[in-house]
Amino acid sequence: MGQKAKNKVVIVLAGPTGVGKTELSYHISMQLSVEVISADSRQLFKGLDIGTAKPKKSILKKIPHHFIDILEPDEYYSAGQFGTDARLQIDKIFHRGKIPLIVGGSGLYIRAILDGFFSSGSGDTDYRRKLQGRLKAEGSEVLFEELKEIDFPVAKTIHPRNGKRIIRALEVYQNSGKPLSVLQREKPAEAPNFTALKFGLTRERTALYQQINKRVDHMFREGLVEEVRQVLARGYNKTLNSLNTVGYKEVIDFLEGKIDLETCVELVKRNTRRYAKRQMTWFRAEKNLHWLNLDEGIPLGDIAEKIINEYWREMNKKDISEAKQNR
Repeated sequence: MGQKAKNKVVIVLAGPTGVGKTELSYHISMQLSVEVISADSRQLFKGLDIGTAKPKKSILKKIPHHFIDILEPDEYYSAGQFGTDARLQIDKIFHRGKIPLIVGGSGLYIRAILDGFFSSGSGDTDYRRKLQGRLKAEGSEVLFEELKEIDFPVAKTIHPRNGKRIIRALEVYQNSGKPLSVLQREKPAEAPNFTALKFGLTRERTALYQQINKRVDHMFREGLVEEVRQVLARGYNKTLNSLNTVGYKEVIDFLEGKIDLETCVELVKRNTRRYAKRQMTWFRAEKNLHWLNLDEGIPLGDIAEKIINEYWREMNKKDISEAKQNR
């Protein structure tokens, strides 16, 4: 089942961690011929499986997934590069006669696909490491003040404690000799050649937090501690961005004897809940999201059918519009 060039529609499932995106995407795949674009900034990395809640191998065998296990933990990959690569992959999916299904909780990655995002290439690894060392020693506020001197327009869009984005903006200036804000004006993002049908998944907060707590307990039973131990044994530095994330940084503290296991588990639960809250804040600010509450007792198969009906409604609208234009 192919799609005409003017009839390209992708489905987007966005929502916080633990809400049920993977399960719902599986139900959709039972009724539509889809390939999944994973919009998760951590599932990119090999070896980080349990802590990032990657789909089960049985699901990955049944449904083609893209942007899972494509990088080593110490490799750099920007949201801009992801957006470019994901759009290319979406074109290939359409060419194969399949429907792209974007699934993820990384709002910036989803935005990079749908709205476009400035990409400045792979960057300077040595300079980035120098900045990361300074970030640890001096704090993000010092680097933020430097960024304000170099690129005040971009600095206004970054929180003073968002070290990752501050470093990236400084690195762009180091590599190009131009502020990021100038490069963004010189090379504006291109609009996509497809229509996005966007669904936001939500649960009542108490129910979502219960889901998160159960998921974290499951991760530890599945061997999260051993997974982290193996990654560190391969020589990867604990300060890597890929490991400085919820689930991994707490387990590293446990392995270093800074906290006991019970405290570790509770911190992962708490920090995951906080992360989910930040995700919901991001997605609530997004436009044109069709919100679906997964608390209402409706089977996921029925919710999948509702999404699919909306998809065909959108396709029919485009068919009608095209027919009018051809009169």
